[in-house]
Amino acid sequence: MPGLLRGVARTAAVAGTATAVSNRVSRRQAGRWAQQDYDQQQQQAPPPPAAPPAPAPASASASDDMSHRIDQLKQLTDLKAQGVLTDEEFESQKRRLLA
Repeated sequence: MPGLLRGVARTAAVAGTATAVSNRVSRRQAGRWAQQDYDQQQQQAPPPPAAPPAPAPASASASDDMSHRIDQLKQLTDLKAQGVLTDEEFESQKRRLLA
C-alpha cells in the first residue's frame, strides 16, 4: 500500500507541475498575440483629421492677405491629395477662402 500511495503522489505532483507550466505558456502566448494585434491596429489606424486652416487676420494688408490665402489653398490641395479632405469639403473650404 505505501508504494501505491507514493506512485499516486508522484503522478499528482507531475500532473500538477505540467498543468502549471502549460497554463503559464498559454498566458504568455496570449499576451504576445494581443500585443501583435495591438501593434497591427496601430499601424492600420488612419491619421487623425487635420484641422481646417485658420482664417486670415483682419488687420493684414491686401498683399499679405492674398499670399496667406494662396498658402491656405496649397494646404487644402495637399490635404485633398492625401485623402484627408473629400471633394465636397475641399470645394466648400475653397469657396470660403475665395469669398
